[in-house]
Amino acid sequence: MSLFAKKSINTLLAQADSSDKGLKKTLNAGNLVALGIGAIIGAGLFVRTAAAAGEHAGPAVTLSFIVAAIGCAFAGLCYAEFASMIPIAGSAYTYAYATMGELIAWIIGWALILEYALGAATVSISWSEYLNILVGKSIPYEWCHSPFESFKDTSGVMHHGIMNIPALFILLLLSLLLIKGTQESARVNMIIVIIKVSIVIVFIVIGWNFINPANHAHYLIPADAPPAILPNGSEYTYTDFFRHGWGGVLTGAGIVFFAFIGFDAVSTTAQEAKNPKKDMPIGILGSLAICTVLYILFSYVLTGVAPYTDFVKAGKEASVAYAIQHYMTNFGWLAKLVSFAILLGFSSVILVMLMGQSRVFYTMSSDGLLPKIFSDLHPKFRTPYKSNMVLFVFVGLFAAFVPVSVAGDLTSIGTLFAFVLVCLGVMILRKKEPGLKRPFKTPLVPLVPILGMLVCAAMIVGLPGETLLSALIWMILGLVIYFAYSRKNSKLQSPGDALPKASNFE
Repeated sequence: MSLFAKKSINTLLAQADSSDKGLKKTLNAGNLVALGIGAIIGAGLFVRTAAAAGEHAGPAVTLSFIVAAIGCAFAGLCYAEFASMIPIAGSAYTYAYATMGELIAWIIGWALILEYALGAATVSISWSEYLNILVGKSIPYEWCHSPFESFKDTSGVMHHGIMNIPALFILLLLSLLLIKGTQESARVNMIIVIIKVSIVIVFIVIGWNFINPANHAHYLIPADAPPAILPNGSEYTYTDFFRHGWGGVLTGAGIVFFAFIGFDAVSTTAQEAKNPKKDMPIGILGSLAICTVLYILFSYVLTGVAPYTDFVKAGKEASVAYAIQHYMTNFGWLAKLVSFAILLGFSSVILVMLMGQSRVFYTMSSDGLLPKIFSDLHPKFRTPYKSNMVLFVFVGLFAAFVPVSVAGDLTSIGTLFAFVLVCLGVMILRKKEPGLKRPFKTPLVPLVPILGMLVCAAMIVGLPGETLLSALIWMILGLVIYFAYSRKNSKLQSPGDALPKASNFE
């Protein structure tokens, strides 16, 4: 059996045509744009922006967003070509299977777990933090933080986290919604998107009047910048290359890149789109464009309202509310409104991440690379309900017991790796299958895919060393599972389990 056996485009299209037995086609272009925005505007904007600004980029976090957006734009154009041409659930995994073979497809599918599953875990942790703010910090520290987190209160008593129960609650609630149906989930997401985008715009408009020019005086953090004071009283210095200047901007781009992971989740729902050839490019590129503009404006206002060093010593997940309460006089109501909107916004991000992961698992299971449980559909709702249940347990373990910073960085590296392979896949398929019908064509090939690969690879290099090591260990574990189970059960390589053939590609 070949490790690089490819699934033909005809086979993929045959799977799409058999949708009467599979996932329901219920999503239009508006639903897809809303799903993209629902996944994009969340923890990346409200949490990672402050982390990138305070620890690496300073006010130049706006430039970090631009770098990340450029990489996403290149990758987004490549995603749009594939999604319109191959309307199958599975996103980058499916595209790799058609262009680079089974082993690469498995690797990218395994990387997508880092993106979607850990993305959902990361945002659920932030959801827990904001819920605690809204209820006046009434949830005991022990029951809303992981065992690896602790803090000393004003009386000198040390508190240690045990389990993040609110994070588990929201994961359960949204998993049940996804089991109920895709269209119902899309409607809830649309309502949430309208609310949270409105609040982002309100913050930008009102906050603009509170920008202190002194906070933008040194747009790039200088190498000799005074250290910031951490909550435990120690100093955070900026002398390291990746903590000031353009090095800090690049590292910041790798961190805020987490803010853009939503647009590719749109591609996982291609099999549920009513008119994927037209609507998928609109959903992917439209949501990316709208959110990029909002991100740049938002980060400019946030770093203008509060000094970037504040986001090292205070704020954290509640950085936006912190900035409003301390620097925007008489706008305490806005802090509460923002916290509520963020809570709703995080919910939509979790929803789309869980949806994306279950669709990737659905396709991998249909191919035999994962157990059949992941592709079993509910007899009434026609959703991969068993996959959603398993995902709740898996994601819930991370959300309950892993700190947000660890899960967030791993999410970024999984996404970046997937983007690199999607860009490569477009070039490969253009060369090997130049005559294929492409409803949407990536412009300037091979320039755009090559630039996408280079920018994404540069952001991977800028991520912390421990994150890279953790990702390597994760990939090694994935390869062990592939050779122990997936290769032996692959339907593509098992004569008795042949996949359907398409009678007419056109």
